[in-house]
Amino acid sequence: MLAEVSATGRRPVRAELDARRDLGERAAEAGYGLRGLVGAHLAATRAALGGRVAPDPLMAAAEQAVDAFAEGYERAQRLAVRQEEAARREFIDDLLLGRGDPEGLGERAGRFGLRPAGSHAVAVARTASPHTDGGPEVRRLERALTGRFGDGAALLATKEGRLVCVASGDGDEVLAHFAQLARTAAGGLTAVGRPHPGVGGVASSYEEALHALDLADRLGFEGPLLRAADLLVFPVLTRDRSAMADLVLSALGPLRAGRGGAVPLLDTLTAYFDSGCVAAEAARRLGLSVRALTYRLERIHSLTGHDPGDPAHRYTLQTAALGARLLNWPAEPLG
Repeated sequence: MLAEVSATGRRPVRAELDARRDLGERAAEAGYGLRGLVGAHLAATRAALGGRVAPDPLMAAAEQAVDAFAEGYERAQRLAVRQEEAARREFIDDLLLGRGDPEGLGERAGRFGLRPAGSHAVAVARTASPHTDGGPEVRRLERALTGRFGDGAALLATKEGRLVCVASGDGDEVLAHFAQLARTAAGGLTAVGRPHPGVGGVASSYEEALHALDLADRLGFEGPLLRAADLLVFPVLTRDRSAMADLVLSALGPLRAGRGGAVPLLDTLTAYFDSGCVAAEAARRLGLSVRALTYRLERIHSLTGHDPGDPAHRYTLQTAALGARLLNWPAEPLG
């Protein structure tokens, strides 16, 4: 371009300037500094001039001046970025952990794209590798969400290596799309808390999402998306831990007398109930023949006195089996 301008005196056309803008964006995304880029452009300009238009001392002085100017600009920019990142990190921590007064959180929320009024919900994605704020994966997710839903539709951050997305309470589509993006980009499981009113409700939704991920670990849920609203029965089951432990030991304790201990028979009950009490499907999940599975169910009946095939006994056994998974029994003793 400079060669043609030097030969013809024409000005750069729009397509050429648009190409420089695109390259500028790509250079910024790749992490190049403004100082080095301006220096390279000035060097190219000097080469194109060839000493014909401006004397070398003048061009050299201009290069030094611009280099010093760009250095100062970058220094101030780095400081501003660090201050902005620190403020954003502090706000997100306060928001997710429920620290600070709601009014103060509301005043800071607008600065980071959240509407203080209305309800908010939180999605937490646990991926194969931990993420940090400002990482390339986080930036890609931010661009994808902004491109589809516009600015301010979601606040994306990281917390303890997990990806966190905060959206308005009626932004279920935003959170579902976030879960899909997180799954496609890095695998893993996403849990979504229920909407809660006000900026202060973000902490409640975040806590519910974390609890859903914990339940997924203990109960073997797979996803890719779990909703806290669909799991409300499990906090009820664990609210009285001593009562649940008593039920597990009373109903399933006798399984410890089985061959190989309680674990194989407990796994049989879990597979049987998870498959809708269909023996053939439960046998397939366990890698057993239907005959072997039937023998195990009969053994459970003889040891516990509860028949898994009897609707009157099934609820007790199923609730006790869920309790065993929630309390990590028999790996952890209950009494």
